[in-house]
Amino acid sequence: MRDFSDNLLDLLNDKYGSLNLTRINEPEEFFQKQVLDSILPCDLFNSFSKSIEKGLHLDIGFGGGFPLLPLGHKYPGTKFIGFEARRKKADAVRDIALDLKLKNIKTYHYRIEDILIDVPCSLSFKAVGKISDYIKKINSNKPITVYFYKGPNVKELESVPEKIESFRKVLDEEYDLPGTNGRSFIAYQSANVPRGTKKALVKLSQLI
Repeated sequence: MRDFSDNLLDLLNDKYGSLNLTRINEPEEFFQKQVLDSILPCDLFNSFSKSIEKGLHLDIGFGGGFPLLPLGHKYPGTKFIGFEARRKKADAVRDIALDLKLKNIKTYHYRIEDILIDVPCSLSFKAVGKISDYIKKINSNKPITVYFYKGPNVKELESVPEKIESFRKVLDEEYDLPGTNGRSFIAYQSANVPRGTKKALVKLSQLI
């Protein structure tokens, strides 16, 4: 994973340097705060790794490619789809995945509220925003589990209730991450009931 981290940082600083996809330029700090931060929950929480290993994982609002790219490298047998609201970043991370020979990653310029999740999968959010706001944007007619990468003070900044609409909390843990004040990892699982709006949505099955 160290070699992957170094190769990714080289791409971000050189070929894609003009896009400012990361503000971290020192290799060890980049490894800890971007790459390790992305994959450590897989090693700590068995439910997360098992969800990913089922074969389809969505990463929402991946920005400069995190946790999407490190997860794609760690799990080459899983299909990863990233949704990003900023087209330049969606296109850049798609090209970076190709440069790194990560053929299991696709990226799209969509917001999650425009997608109908019509196949079982897991999702991750590392983007800044409230858990409840993101949950309410999800349209799904299949059972899903949604994982949130958060800071250690998440409960001081927002409510993390046991239930949000048809979702119930199934994981809520804090853990240590080198070079930081720690992290929180929170997951909600949906009930097996359809939910969403009446507007026309893009079916996830058409994007796999």
